[in-house]
This record gives sequence, C-alpha cells and structure tokens, in this order.
Amino acid sequence: MASAIQKITLSSSRDIPFNKLLLSQANVRRVKSGVSIDELAESIARRGLIQSLHVRPVLDAEGVETGMFEVPAGGRRYRALELLAKQKRLAKTTPVPCVVGDAASGILIDEISLIENIERAPLHPLDQFRAFQAMRDKGMTEEAIAAAFFVGVNVVKQRLRLASVSPTLLEIYAEDGMTLEMLMAFTVSADHARQEQVWKAISAGWQKEPWQIRRMLTETTVRASDKRAVFVGIDAYEAAGGMMLRDLFQSDDGGWLQDVGLLDRLVAEKLKVIADEIATEGWKWVEAALSIPYGVTHGMREIAGTPLDMSEAEQATRDALQVEFDRLVAEYEDANELPDEIDQRLGEIEAAMEELDNRPVHYDPAEIAIAGVFATLDANGKLVVDRGYVRPEDERPAELEGDDVQEGGDHETGKAPAIQRTAITIGGQPAPAAAEEDEEDGIKPLPERLVTELTAHRTLALRDAVADHPHIAMTALLHKLVSDTFLHRPATGALEANVREVHFAAQAEELKDSPSAKSVTDRHDRWGDHVPADDEALWDWLVVLDDDNRMELLAHCVSYGINALYERPNPYSGSGVSEHGLKVRLAQADRLARATGLDMAQVGWRPTVGNYLGRVTKTRIVEAVREAAGERAAQLIDHMKKGDMAKEAERLLADTGWLPEPLRLAGADGDSAAAPADQAGGDEALPAFLTEEDDEEDHADTEEDEESMIAAE
Repeated sequence: MASAIQKITLSSSRDIPFNKLLLSQANVRRVKSGVSIDELAESIARRGLIQSLHVRPVLDAEGVETGMFEVPAGGRRYRALELLAKQKRLAKTTPVPCVVGDAASGILIDEISLIENIERAPLHPLDQFRAFQAMRDKGMTEEAIAAAFFVGVNVVKQRLRLASVSPTLLEIYAEDGMTLEMLMAFTVSADHARQEQVWKAISAGWQKEPWQIRRMLTETTVRASDKRAVFVGIDAYEAAGGMMLRDLFQSDDGGWLQDVGLLDRLVAEKLKVIADEIATEGWKWVEAALSIPYGVTHGMREIAGTPLDMSEAEQATRDALQVEFDRLVAEYEDANELPDEIDQRLGEIEAAMEELDNRPVHYDPAEIAIAGVFATLDANGKLVVDRGYVRPEDERPAELEGDDVQEGGDHETGKAPAIQRTAITIGGQPAPAAAEEDEEDGIKPLPERLVTELTAHRTLALRDAVADHPHIAMTALLHKLVSDTFLHRPATGALEANVREVHFAAQAEELKDSPSAKSVTDRHDRWGDHVPADDEALWDWLVVLDDDNRMELLAHCVSYGINALYERPNPYSGSGVSEHGLKVRLAQADRLARATGLDMAQVGWRPTVGNYLGRVTKTRIVEAVREAAGERAAQLIDHMKKGDMAKEAERLLADTGWLPEPLRLAGADGDSAAAPADQAGGDEALPAFLTEEDDEEDHADTEEDEESMIAAE
C-alpha cells in the first residue's frame, strides 16, 4: 500500500510592532547593491510595504520566546523602515506585516537569508519598458514616472522609446534574438515597417552591429549637422511640418531630418529671399545655390569696390569692445583655464569686432549694372556672398561714342538703363517672379516623395511581371553578367544581380495591399515551403529540379533584384545613386516594362485622393481629367475647391486607365506613351449638379452630344 504524501505547512503571518523587530546577524547581505536605502524608504513612504519581512522569534537561554523577533530575510526593508522611524515619519509601534518562521526549525537562519536573495529573479528589461508605457497610457506623465521610481526623466523617455519599437522586434528581443544595444539602435526610426525590413535584411547575416542598424534606418535622411539643416534651422524645419529622427541612447549631433524634399524646398525658398534682397542693389544677375562649382569664375572679371568707413558710433563701439577684450585677456593671462562665462564673452567680443571690421563695399553703379553675385553656403551652413563678377558676354566695348552708347542709358557715363530686372537663379534653375509664385496656372513638377511612392508601385509590379516571364528574367540576368564580365561597367542599372532585395524607404499605405504585392508574396510563400534551409540540401534539391521549375524559380529570385525606384541623386558622397546611375536604372526599368508588357492600370493601380490627386496642384488634377475624360469634363470641375475637385476627379478617372507620367509605359524612344483616353470625351459620367447649365441652348447641345460622349468613354 502506497504511503500518503506528507503535506507541507507554510509559516503563519501576522503584524508585529516595529520596535519588536531587530536585524539578524545572520543576514547575508553585507555589500550595498541596487536601490539605496534612502530610495527604498521613499518608495515605502509612497507605496507602503509591498513585501512582508521574514522573521523568527528570539529565544532566551531556556528556549522561551522573549517577545522580540529577528529579521534574517528582508534586511534592506528593515533598514528603510528604521530610517523612516528616525525621521519621525514612522511610529516605532507601527505594525509591520511579517511571515513568522518556526524558531525550532532545523533550517538554519543563514540558509533562509541566503535563499531569499538567490531565488529572486530580476525583472526582464522589456517588462519594465512595458510597465512604464502602461503607466503613461493611464495618464501618468514622464516626469511623474521618473519621480515615482527615482530616475531621471531622460531614463523614462529612453524606456518608453524602447517600448515603442515594433512588437515583432520586441518579441525577438524577449527571446534573446537580439541584444539591448541592437534594440536601442532601432529606436532611431518610429517606422515599424522599416524597422522590420532592416531586421530582415541583417538577421541572416553575420554583421548585426548597432551602428549598421542606425545607418540603414537613416540612409534616406539628412543629419542635423548638414549645412542645409544649419542654414534653414531645425525650428523652421519643424514649424513647416518636418519630422525629426532622434537617438536617445547616444550622441546624434541633433538627430536626422526625415523629409529631405521639404528641407530642400526650405533651402531654396530662403536662398530666393536672400537673392531678392541682393537684387535690390541693382546687380544684373544673382546665382544662389548650395555650392558653386570650382572654377565657375574662370574668365570672369572681378570688379573692385571701396570699403565704407566706420561711422563715429561704430568706431566708438569697436574701441569699447577692444578695451574690454584687452582687459579680460590681461586679467586671465595667468589662468590655466578660462571660466566658461569669460571664454564665451571673449568669443562674443571677437565675433562683434569681426562683423564691424568686415565693412560693406561700395561699387560703381555702372559696374553693378553689368556684374553679378554668387550666394552660396560654406561647409558649416553659413551664407557666403561674393559680389562683383562680370561675365565676358556682359563686358561693354572699350569705347562708346555718341549714339553707340547703350540705348536708354546715360550717354556720358555709358551706364545701363536705370530699370533693370535682375536675373536670379536658384540651384541652377531660373527663379520664378514673385507674382508667379502663388499661381497654379503652370504645371509644376511632381513632389519628389510622390514620384518615389509611384515608382515603388511600379517596381513591385515590375518584379511580378519579370517573375512571370522567365525568359526575360534570364535575358536580364545574362545582360548584367556579360556587362560585368566583358565590359566592366560600374554597378548601375535596374537589376542588382547579387540578388539583394531593394526596400522602399518611401511608400504609400496601400502598397502592401496591392495586387502586385499579394502576387509577389504568394509566389514567395509557395516556393518558400519547398526550399531547404541546409546549404547542401539546397544544392541537391536544385540539381533534381526540372527545367520548367528551375526557370520559374530563377525568374522569381531575379525579380527581387529589380529596382525601378526614383531617388534623389547624391553628388556629394559615395552613398546613394549618381545622376548617371539613376538614368541607367530608369532606362533599363522601361526596357523591362516594354519587354513584359507591364501596364500599371491593368495590374490594378488607380489614381485616388490619397495616392495622387490630393497631393498635386489643381492644374495637374484638371490636366489629368482633360486627358482621360475630355475637355468638357475638365471645364466642369476647374472651378471647384481643391478637396472637392480631387474627389470628383477620382470618380471620373476610376475606369479610364489614366496614369501619371512616372507610371506610364515608355516608348522605345524613351517618351511616355500617350494617355489612353480620348481627348474628345464628354461629361456623361458627371453628376447632375455639374452638368446643369443656366443657358438652355448649351443644355440642348449637351443632350445632342450625349450619344457621341458615351461612345468616347
């Protein structure tokens, strides 16, 4: 017969006055570790005693309980209570929750103290991050959380930022799939999709350093130390709606500016304002740009000017600054190190004197009328203005006599006409006149980010098309390999033959749900179910694969290297793509599109308010409707407000197959194919309120043309 299992008995608990407790000499904790006694005391004062003390009765020589209890486990809590009692914040007779052990137990009191500290499992950092996040979600401010846990506010911000990383990556971190330093690197970007893309790109490789993660997450951004950012100013950039990326865990030199297109626009606008101000001086031309190419002034004549003398007030200010500067230098000449405030003041004085010493220069008005100005930025983002350069074609003849003097000018001096409009260029492009800037009559270039998003759609569709045409995929791959082997061309083009998947830094929300995305994903999952993970097994599997399946698999893999993305060329460093490289890439993408017969309308792309119409000018919306639905339809919406116009245009364009330029199938000569709609189309699809005419005759004309309109649609 089996013996009954003996049931264990737990120690009882009760409240014991604090003055009846004393710290056991057997307590193993001797070295200070973790939270200080002061902080623990404050925590108890705020939250109460969360965990009971473990105590044993103190016995006298005869083994009789004395009414006192020693504390072998919970010594730090005891010391914190003792500190509160000394501060008169806790009465000495306050009952303390205690678990009372058996004084006659055979378990040594030293064992109780040791095991109580050993078995304590530390909290996983992720649990702390999530706890901070939960408290903030329930209304606690970051400052309140910091005060409650006796840490700095920046520590709380860091923990909250870690908790905001993609849930997928947090789970990987929880399972020890990445280090805390790697998780910190992912906090640079708030884009979960991009975080997961970067992890997917590096997870299978051997190099997973935090610096590499930060570099990949910020490769399409601009550092705050970039001269463009310094010139515009971070405050102005953020006031215009620009987003910043910040690194809370290491020095980031001010962070990264995420919207490069916005930054470039702000730079151009500020340069335009400066150029307009310089133009009021009467110069023939002003050329403003981020940088002026080396040697651009070759062949130009630099005119000489006369520096203006200081006024009495300016000279007095200059003398006073010099006196103060000399006094401070003499006072601290024997000091090993200047105090911060003195060092700062000396810098301010030097800057003020330098500004006064750099005198404005007076130029001859006749010379100003034929000369120009370069306005650019130095490496530190400071404006540099170089005045007085005369182009060879602007030079006047050496001798001017009588009526040969420039018509409308001063016959005695040969001066140019008094009224002369300055020719201003910004970044090499003519600047629009002030009156033209607010007009929408002209068709402006598409926003850069919109072009990038549209070409992301095209890239994904092109991948799907190439995967469906194994012969074309083989041709594209062979073309790349032959170019590398025989022609030794640089690594530019639409096919990355390594093959490395190209991720989309900028993409529209609906991209992941597009038919092309679903087709690519389904095909990848179908093959992924069969591809062996072991390298040796993969080779054996490929060897026995029949030719049709080999070609299909080859096409699928090659398609992942397709890159038809537009991105801003980067002439300043080795990263990014050059102007020539971008042209080669897009030209090869057009060739692949023609070869596969890719039609973005057939694969499901439609112009909507979100992906196109709401992000372009009214002029472009009207032009799109004119191309797709005819002149009359365009006339009936051109009076609308932007929002209503975009919504109605979405309806009108829905089934026309109209595409914006970046998505159109390019012809063999490189020109985009014409829009598919008949330009003579009508307005039969418009709602009644748009087709109503006050003029009955016009209304009759509309009815007469109804049949031909339907045919055109």
